[in-house]
This record gives sequence, C-alpha cells and structure tokens, in this order.
Amino acid sequence: MQDLFTLGQGDEMNRLEKAWEQVLRRLSPEIPSAWFERFIRPLSPISFKDGVVAIAVPGKFVMEWVRERYVGTIQQCLSDEFGEPVVVELRTEPREKTTVAGVSSAGVSLPTPVNPDTSFRPLEKFSFDSYVVGQSNRLAVAGARAVAQEPGTKYNPLFIYGSSGLGKTHLLHAIAREILKKDPKFPLVYVSAQQFAEDFVNALQNNRIDQFRRQQRSVGLWLVDDVQFVAGKDKTQEELFHTFNLLQSLGKQIVLTSDRPPRDLYLMDERLRSRFEAGLVADVQMPDTETRCAILLSKANLEKLDLELSVAMYLAENVPGNIRILEGALTKLAANASLDGGRLTMDLATVMVDQYYRSGVLAKPGFNSIVDAVSRHYKIPADEIKGTSRKAPIVHARHIAVYITREITGDSWKHIGSLFGDRDHTSMMHGYQKITEMMNGDKDLKATVKMLIRNLYPEA
Repeated sequence: MQDLFTLGQGDEMNRLEKAWEQVLRRLSPEIPSAWFERFIRPLSPISFKDGVVAIAVPGKFVMEWVRERYVGTIQQCLSDEFGEPVVVELRTEPREKTTVAGVSSAGVSLPTPVNPDTSFRPLEKFSFDSYVVGQSNRLAVAGARAVAQEPGTKYNPLFIYGSSGLGKTHLLHAIAREILKKDPKFPLVYVSAQQFAEDFVNALQNNRIDQFRRQQRSVGLWLVDDVQFVAGKDKTQEELFHTFNLLQSLGKQIVLTSDRPPRDLYLMDERLRSRFEAGLVADVQMPDTETRCAILLSKANLEKLDLELSVAMYLAENVPGNIRILEGALTKLAANASLDGGRLTMDLATVMVDQYYRSGVLAKPGFNSIVDAVSRHYKIPADEIKGTSRKAPIVHARHIAVYITREITGDSWKHIGSLFGDRDHTSMMHGYQKITEMMNGDKDLKATVKMLIRNLYPEA
C-alpha cells in the first residue's frame, strides 16, 4: 500500500516536487491569502503515474472545498509544468493532531487541545520589515508590534479596521511571524470570519462541535480576519462571542480585523461590539501619495526591480485604488518592461497608465453606484437609504450618500433631492452640512467617506 502513495527516489520525485513548487508560486497571488494558507498550502502531491497526479488532502471538508473551486486550475497549472495533460486525483489523508497541555494564568486547567491549525504558516512577504509605515497606519502598526512583543498583556483585544487592500491581513501575518520566530510551537489560530462561519456550520452538521471548539479555543493567539462577515449570522455570532469571552478570561491574545470600526457594525450583536471596543481600536487608512510611493519602492526592492523614484511617484499619483491595485500596477509594468528591454521607464509607465487606469480616473460613478456602495458598506438596503425611514442608522447612511453624491457629481441640491425621493433641497443641504461637520471632528468617519469615494472609481 505504501508504494501507491509515495514516489521512488530520483528524477520523478524531483520533477513532481519542482512542478508543485511552481504551481504554488502561480496560485499564491491569485487566491486570497487566508484561503491559500488554509486550503492550498496543506495539499501535498504524493504520486505521478500514467498521467495522474495524486494529491493528499487533510480531510473531507478541504477536499470538497478544493474540488469545487480550484481543482481545475491546479490541473491546468500542473499540465503546463509537465508539458503534457495531467489529471489531478484528490485523496484524503487526515493530518496528525499534535497535542499540547496547558494551564491558564488563573490556574484553570485547560482541556487537552489539538494543535489548532498546523497548516497555517505566515507568508514570508508579510512581515513588519516589509510593511511601510506612514501616518495612515502608524497606530495600527504600533499596536501590532506591541501585541507581537507581549501577547495577552497589552491591547487585548486589538481591533484593526480599514477598507480592503490596505494591509490588515499583512499585519496579522506579521504578528504571527514575530511570535513564532521566538516560539515555533506557540499555539495560534488564524481564521477568516467567513471560514469560521463555514467551519462552525460544518461542525454542527457533522456532530463535531466539541472538536471545532477545541481547535478555536486551545490557543494563545487568536487571529480573526474580516470579522464583519459574521454580522447578521446569529448562531455564528453567539459562538464567536463565547470563544471571545473564554480566551479573554484566560488572558489569551485576540486580534481582529474589519472593514469598518466596531460602532459601524450595525448587524453585529451589541455585546460583541462593546467587547471589540474594550481594547485598542486602530485604523488603517488610504495612504497619502508619499506613502504609496514608498510602498512601491519597497515592493520593487523585494522583487529586485530597478524602479526610479520619479516612476514610483508617477504611479502613486496616477493609479487609483488601494495598495493591492497599486502593487498590481507595478507587476503589470514589470511584465510589460520584460518585453521591452527590461527597464521600467517613465514612457512605459505613462503608456500603461493611459491604457489601463486613465479611464478609471476620468469616469464619474452614477447616483445608483453611489447609493449601492453606501448600502454595501453600512449593510442597509439601497431602497431604505432612498426611502423615508427616520431610523438613526438609515438616516446616517442617507446623509453619507447625499454628501458623496454632491462631492462627485456637483449636481444642484434640487436635482439631488429628486434622486432621493423628491425631497426638499433644504434637507439635502442639511444632510451634507451635518456630514461635513461630523467629519471635521471624527477622523474615522472622514476616512470611511474618503474610502467610499475612492473605491467608487473603476479599477483596472
């Protein structure tokens, strides 16, 4: 039986291993990091015979997830590497559980836990050294460094929020890397809130809730990414609440990220929101031009690209969107340069920006796009934002939409009032003025509005 699952020594083993390494390199930028670490990295190729590559998968749930989403992509990548068509066959091979014993700082005996997530390894590129610090993220970085230095003693919980693509996941990986550098066996879990919800439902369906709880709670560090995804899921929130309470009572470190501050998580249980705010709440805002330029130069240095300061500044000023989009522009520029002598010139950057990004800068989003963006952010139906409800959260979202509509379109108050159900122009002016005044004294709201406006423009 052993021969079926193992390759012999020599060329075949090397060939498969090298091909698999290339597949992982190709997939890594294409798959969300949380998914990649949880589902793709644990896969292990175990044989290649008669055009069939057998891949070991740690459990039935992971097998179904990979089969539904990425087995076709993996198969195509392997075919490219081998230079011939191959078929991928997934085989379940459960991971061995590593047990660790523990006693809480309060002297309370913990259940004998399993190693919470042996598949998680912080990405090498996501470290504190590679994270560019600026005015837009200074507090979040300081909090993350403090947590990594002494987990469970300071800023517990640490709640980091900001729009997508600004480096929140980077900070979670950096914290884990720093802690594991000092103690490679430190028990930790990194999980996206969406995955937490899926695993919780799966545990309920398969009568494995005790195992699920041990995996989530037998840790010294609990990293939860994009916690906003559990808003509105009552049972999942209840499970998150009890896990949060237990870990905090035992002095274990909790770090969460979200796309908005706790007070804006309107569909989240109030008990959770209040607990999120009990520690340090730090924001990651859209960086200024100088920081965007520094990020490009840092990435170019890591990728060993010869990027001049003037070209980096040009990209920072003219490529719209978040850091992920900005770094994608650098990758695109490098790819174009490789076909044209290998130099990242200003002329090449100008052509690329004009071709892929300039239309996004010039095109103005319409009214419905604005309302839809506000609707998605505040989890309030667009019809209610345009409707007549006087509930405080809905009125606030409506005023945000009025403010953004005026800022982007410059339309008259009368016309804007007609868009919001034929409201009087004075009420539109009042909403705009109220948001303006609130933004002057509330940097979080100002960052949220700025993020919404920026993300409304098309991104190549």
